[in-house]
Amino acid sequence: MFDQTVLKRRSKDEAEKPFWISFADLMTAMMILFLVVMSVALLAVTRKISDTERAGLDRDREIKLLLEMMAENVKKCGQATVLPDRYVIDFGPQAEFDFGSNKLSPQQQRYLRECVPDILAVAQSDLGKKWIKRIVVEGYTDQVGGYLYNLNLSLQRSQRVLCALLGKGNAGERTLTPEERKQIRDIFLVGGYSFNSAKDSPTQSRRVELRLEFWGLADPKEVRTEEVLGSDNDFLCPIDTKPAPLPNPAPAATPTPQPGPLQKLFGR
Repeated sequence: MFDQTVLKRRSKDEAEKPFWISFADLMTAMMILFLVVMSVALLAVTRKISDTERAGLDRDREIKLLLEMMAENVKKCGQATVLPDRYVIDFGPQAEFDFGSNKLSPQQQRYLRECVPDILAVAQSDLGKKWIKRIVVEGYTDQVGGYLYNLNLSLQRSQRVLCALLGKGNAGERTLTPEERKQIRDIFLVGGYSFNSAKDSPTQSRRVELRLEFWGLADPKEVRTEEVLGSDNDFLCPIDTKPAPLPNPAPAATPTPQPGPLQKLFGR
């Protein structure tokens, strides 16, 4: 109880043990954390690129399959062929025009009304609804004539094909159903290309083709209306009808001269 307690004095050389980690250890930990974050970010970017590339490959594969389906269907149309490198349906002589003309013969019109429903059937398939954005009716001319004249003629030839499709056939001939006509109004578009894509002969150059346009991966899908305003029951082609004459304006009324102040005072 009364023993003497000896307190051992700490040596001067013995330093206090540090509580905080050293600056070098802190930098090492931050570097490791940075490397982990960068690795995760690179992995996410690589995975995203891989998904985009995979989606692009799937799109190309499905469009190729869609073109094969279209080529198989247009075989029923006789001389129609699909050019997969240009995404074009070529009707051959059945959509060629005479020099300077936008007219189609009755046989050509009947051919188009019988062939295009096979094209619409592919467009209404699952792959068609997924990828076909629109079908452009492209008219062409030969190289004779001025640019603006040929541009207008190529537009008229494109319009003529649509008039043939939406027109009414003769007795016993194929006329498109209301649903097929609606499909044409939804996805068909007129385009004129003058003589920018001439073929080997002038006769082959005076033609109309159908060019398929496909949705891109990042394209926002357009919302198509269910109903189209206006009447579509007359089957008249606008390029065959003369515009209604404008009404003659009513002659302007001659203003009655008003008497001046002196006339009011002294009379006439």
